[in-house]
Amino acid sequence: MTNRWWAESGGGGLPEAAGLDSSPAIRKPDLSIGMNEESEEPKEGAVESSARRARGRPAGSKNKPKPPIFVTRDSPNALRSHVLEVASGSDVADSIAQFARRRQRGVCVLSANGTVADVTLRQPSAAGAVALPGRFEILSLTGSFLPGPSPPGSMGLTVYLAGGQGQVLGGSVLGALVAAGPVMVIASTFSNAVYERLPLQEEEEGEEEAAAEQGGMQGEVGGQMSNENYANWSHGRNPY
Repeated sequence: MTNRWWAESGGGGLPEAAGLDSSPAIRKPDLSIGMNEESEEPKEGAVESSARRARGRPAGSKNKPKPPIFVTRDSPNALRSHVLEVASGSDVADSIAQFARRRQRGVCVLSANGTVADVTLRQPSAAGAVALPGRFEILSLTGSFLPGPSPPGSMGLTVYLAGGQGQVLGGSVLGALVAAGPVMVIASTFSNAVYERLPLQEEEEGEEEAAAEQGGMQGEVGGQMSNENYANWSHGRNPY
């Protein structure tokens, strides 16, 4: 005997279940995959806790160029370089001497270039001054000039000249050294020159030795006083 209810339902369980089977299946998202993907890729703005800041200065911070140093004030003992042009027809030695007096600076002539005429030199072979007429090319010119009163022999020029036939003459300039064309002189100037007489006198050497001995005695006395103070301090006494 068949059951009516069972026959109507087709013998397959509850009608609600049949209705559920015919409805489309509801799919749930795979939560496990989404969680894994989110865990592998950090979100924007996230800060990783495992990252550490490097210690020390950043690379290249020690190699920064230093600013240049400019000296805005000249020392009174500094040398100055000059290029002096002596006009044609002027005496080279007298022009340099006047330059030293007007500037109140000593002049040290290093070299010169140009032609001169009618030179008067002092040579060892001749007893006195030797006058050399004609035009000569300057090979070398050296000397010094002081602005004020100077000891004898501290001023003057020494020149070496080449003649028209290839001969070379030289000596100390005694008379005029007239420029036959523009003469360019390279010189340096100085101030506060100190005059020293050599060799040093025995009295000065004795004074320097006495000053050195006095300084050594003061150093020994200071060392003894420091040792006594240390001994008093170690025994608990006031050294003062």
